[in-house]
Amino acid sequence: MEAMALELQGVTKQYGDFTLDHVSFTVPKGSIVGLIGENGAGKSTTINAVLGLIHTQEGTVRLLGSRGPEEVNREEMGVVFDGNNYPTMLTPRQMGKVFPGLYRSWDEEKYREILERFQIPANKKIKEFSKGMKMKYSIAVAFSHHVKLLILDEATSGLDPIMRDEVLDMLLEFIQDEDHAVLVSSHITSDLEKVADYIVFLHKGKIIFSSPKDDLLENYGIIKCSADQFAKIRKEDILSYRKLDCEWQVLVANRHEAKKKYPQALVVPASLDEIMLLYVKGEEK
Repeated sequence: MEAMALELQGVTKQYGDFTLDHVSFTVPKGSIVGLIGENGAGKSTTINAVLGLIHTQEGTVRLLGSRGPEEVNREEMGVVFDGNNYPTMLTPRQMGKVFPGLYRSWDEEKYREILERFQIPANKKIKEFSKGMKMKYSIAVAFSHHVKLLILDEATSGLDPIMRDEVLDMLLEFIQDEDHAVLVSSHITSDLEKVADYIVFLHKGKIIFSSPKDDLLENYGIIKCSADQFAKIRKEDILSYRKLDCEWQVLVANRHEAKKKYPQALVVPASLDEIMLLYVKGEEK
């Protein structure tokens, strides 16, 4: 049986007119799980529930075994938010003297190595860092206290493509130890196509799917067709659709079967970005 670093079962949170609605998914050890969805879909609410930062009305969260958020050893988790969580008047060198008092597993040598790798100036005040530099610094800290589970909330959004690629490489290196795992939310779905093992798609507070990434990219497709061809597509084959000028686009779960059923139409593979876009912007037949 596959060991889990994180398990959510039926997690529900009501905020006024928004509900995180019975969210369930798992993060197996030795894997990277990508959490996608439009703004307001519930990604940050889900991560806050995982971290025990909000009280949920229903459901359970299990971290690194059978422990809930309030029971887990925080040293075993690394968390990176879209922003800075450190005293801005201090420098990384000064912070390096603070962290050993916060983390018994603090690795000063690794910390210095990552600062150099990310080209983070050790003697510059954090308040003088750009958004991207602050993000890199948060990631450097997370990697420096021997965590087992990394949780990143839009952690690559402020980085240039070269640095994003380096962070992704570090995530892949991290999970080579099969006791480690990563949950990462991102609007940059191309990043997740490179590194994620599983994709969890949230839309309006509900999970649309939680599936192996390779299965999604292998099976999902888009039928591009005329109005006459669209009228012949069976309702049960349509996940969502939209009309663009003279073309109809139809999202299907099995493009190989769609090619056989509708040979007159063009059926192409769907990227994660296209899958999300058609679910969010499209309509159901």
